[in-house]
Parts: sequence; structure tokens; C-alpha cells
Amino acid sequence: MSDAGPVLDLRSVAKSFRQGGVALDVLRRVDLEIGPGETVALLGQSGAGKSTLLHIAALLERPDAGRVGIRGIDCSGMNDRARTGTRRDRLGMVYQFHHLMPDFTALENVMVPMLIAGRRRSAARHRANDLLEDFGLGRRLGHRPARLSGGEQQRVAIARAIANEPVVLLADEPTGNLDQQTAEAVFESLVALARERAMATLVATHNPGMARRMDRVVELRDGVLRPA
Repeated sequence: MSDAGPVLDLRSVAKSFRQGGVALDVLRRVDLEIGPGETVALLGQSGAGKSTLLHIAALLERPDAGRVGIRGIDCSGMNDRARTGTRRDRLGMVYQFHHLMPDFTALENVMVPMLIAGRRRSAARHRANDLLEDFGLGRRLGHRPARLSGGEQQRVAIARAIANEPVVLLADEPTGNLDQQTAEAVFESLVALARERAMATLVATHNPGMARRMDRVVELRDGVLRPA
């Protein structure tokens, strides 16, 4: 990890849910630091709590205990408005299913988060164009999601996630819905992008082969995070 210190810093994060009147401890005092440009794979069986951990890191859920730090700022006590602003400006999220807006073109989908952040339309269009060009989608700018392949849709989703230049990139099974060849290509693009842009990156995956090609692998088991 870089001497600059962690970009994403989770400390003693705990989360439980009630099921049938019984408390189920999904996360128990999870600690994790990720530095700039560092890529970390998150392994764990289905239901182990990987998505919960990602949602807490993305400020989409609040932990029952512990803190979430982004670039040295403790986000734990932030109100909803501050959390939304931090998520918009500093965090990027990619899901297994791309969640693109079907009536918008690839270019418009990538422009949306920048427009929400207050960027001028012309500047948002220019940056969205550049990002999609970088992903080899220069000829697909005007295509709606239904006319794009699965791999192209996921590349658009990744471009959208980094449109506001986040310092943290979080991905939940980003290649889980793709065939092996397409998954490999999308994965390589994601990791290269994280390193090039110095984003602290946490990727939940069921693919041990892909995980081993990242800088570090951790596994969530019985609510505890361990090196894998």
C-alpha cells in the first residue's frame, strides 16, 4: 500500500440482521485498508455478507458499529445529505447487472452522474465521449443498452461509475453475468483503470483465478475478514 495512507479505511465494522427473531451477525469487527491504486479481491460464499460490506463501504448502508473512512474523513457520523454528496463525488459502484437507463444512449448514461454533480452539459458530454472512446466504444455512443452486448453494457456501466473521478471504486460481481471471454476482457479493463487512475478498488468475485491477479485477496467467512 502507498505511503500516502489508505483511501478506504474500514475499522471494526459490524452489521447484523434479524431473521425469525434471531440476530444474524453478518459482519463482526471487519477491518480493511486499501491504498491508492491498490486492487483488492473480496471472496466469500453466497450469503457471506460481501454485498453488505460493499454497501457499507459505499455509504449505502450504515454499520451497527465501526467507522468508514474515505481519504482520512470519518463518514460514520455524516447525515444522509453529506453521505449522498460523498458517494456522488468520491465513490464509484459497479454491479453484476449494469442498471443502465434503457431509454438513454451509452453517452447519455455516462453523462448523467456528471450532470447530477452540476457539471455543464458540454463538459459532461466531452468527458463521457472520452471515457467511452477509452473503452473502445467510440462507435457505440448513440446506441441504447438493448443494442449493446453484455460486455459493452458493463463497460458503459464502469465508465459511468468513474465519470466523477472517484477515489474509491467498488464492484459487486462485475463479470458474474458475462461469458468467460467477455468477463476476462471486462475484468482486465477494470483493474487497469483502477491502477491507472489510482483508485482504491474492492471487487467482490466468485472467481479465484481473477482474484489472484489483483494485488491482494481477502475472504469473508463467518462475519470475519481474513487474508486468503
